[in-house]
Amino acid sequence: MCRGSACWCVIVALNMPELAQIGPLPKQDPGALNPPRHRAVVRVAHWINMLAFLALVISGGAILLAHPRFYWGETGAFGTPALIELPLPLNLDQSGWGRSLHFLAAWICVLNGSVYVVSGLISGHFRINFLPDRAEIAVNAILHRLSDSLRWRKLSEEESMTYNVLQRLTYVSVVFALFPLMIVTGLAMSPAVSAVVPAVPRIFGGHQSSRTVHFFVTNLLIVFLIVHVAMVGLAGFWSRMRPMITGRPVRRKQGI
Repeated sequence: MCRGSACWCVIVALNMPELAQIGPLPKQDPGALNPPRHRAVVRVAHWINMLAFLALVISGGAILLAHPRFYWGETGAFGTPALIELPLPLNLDQSGWGRSLHFLAAWICVLNGSVYVVSGLISGHFRINFLPDRAEIAVNAILHRLSDSLRWRKLSEEESMTYNVLQRLTYVSVVFALFPLMIVTGLAMSPAVSAVVPAVPRIFGGHQSSRTVHFFVTNLLIVFLIVHVAMVGLAGFWSRMRPMITGRPVRRKQGI
């Protein structure tokens, strides 16, 4: 019999072929149990866009108070029939700073959105996170998710780790339809843009039609923002906010 260190040397020598085949053990990745949820460009673009959109809503409200009426066609003014007349107090004193802030926030939104879209297309962010599977597009699956949302059913931990079909379809519509439409209709109202590219306001039927479409699209985005914040609170405010701030989800408690 072997004793002490000599015995251990014999055992190790006999098992060297097997140990060589096994190879070194993988190193423990500290991020494996806490994988990133959002890339840095997504997080930065999200918060910049939130601030820019709030500035657009506030400044747009100031502009709206200067003329709370909407028309259809090329022209429209006080004294002419209006398509919609909002019961808002007339205030001409706020449109100056409102237009300046609106112009600044609009171009920040355009530049920030362009970086986000280009980055998302290159990295596959939209394909992976936004495009629903074919099975999810089924009518029954969509109605089931819609029923859960209308009843404000709290999501399970597994469900909260990914986007469901309603979220995917909504985000695709917001990013690739509503925001671009808001930007294009805003450009269509600009005399400088219409002078260079007169076809832009003609697409919507004229300057005043562009303003009317711009108003309704903006309201749809405001509704989306309200529902989005409400759903974040329903799913767990901190569990949703932390990934969008730090890029990592809330660490799960590990059992012993």
